[in-house]
Amino acid sequence: MTYTPKRWIGLGLSAALLGSTALAACGGPGSEPVKADPPAPKLAGAPASMAGEGGEGGGESGASAGHADMQTLPVDRRIAFMSGHVAAGLALYRAGAPDQAAPHLLHPVSETHTAERAGIDALGFDAAIFENVSAALDEGKSAAEIAPQLDAAEANISLLQENANADPVGQIDFLMDTCLEEYKIGVVNGAIDNAGEYQDAYGFSVVARDIARRLGTPESEPLVMELELLVRMWPSEGPLADSIPAPVSEIAAQVSRVKLELSGLG
Repeated sequence: MTYTPKRWIGLGLSAALLGSTALAACGGPGSEPVKADPPAPKLAGAPASMAGEGGEGGGESGASAGHADMQTLPVDRRIAFMSGHVAAGLALYRAGAPDQAAPHLLHPVSETHTAERAGIDALGFDAAIFENVSAALDEGKSAAEIAPQLDAAEANISLLQENANADPVGQIDFLMDTCLEEYKIGVVNGAIDNAGEYQDAYGFSVVARDIARRLGTPESEPLVMELELLVRMWPSEGPLADSIPAPVSEIAAQVSRVKLELSGLG
């Protein structure tokens, strides 16, 4: 699977209204061929809680270092963080890669990530839904076989987001910072170096877009479009480990556009 600028054509007239600048930055038709990024700098300030994931199949390293940081993160941010993992897992499961989906979908029930779940039961978290998905993964069931369970997992995460009474602008800002940090870890020298982080970054972009959609105001429409452009910088099939990724510089540029639109809503 490849990252190709021609996918932007599918955005249609709405994307065209953003102007040629946004499309060119994302590699629109007629742009220069995508060049490999220079080596990505190490993120000295990256949260330690994001360092435990990786592996060619998007798996967990098993280390839980840094999850103490989750204890100091507000509940709405923790829900956003968990939501990103679930979004990535659902996309990967539906793309026919349950092995890559598993570590992401286990976040809501794994003992490794208990700090993320502190205080969310009162917001409507239903662990049984994710335990059922986990069991289906173990049994090797396809996404089609458990479509209702996957839909239920998605709905439960959406319920948590709504019940958190979060500041949506703050949530999206947090998700953008996290998305870019993880993408820089996941993609090095123009290739996927850490599939788990590449996939997590996708999930955070999806959750940010969905939060923006729920704003439902005319003023938020440009923000929704910029986030949709960001999501579409991953392959339409999903953030699979064998994808050819968009350059880090293009992801960073698009995150900047999202933040620019976000600044007008704060």
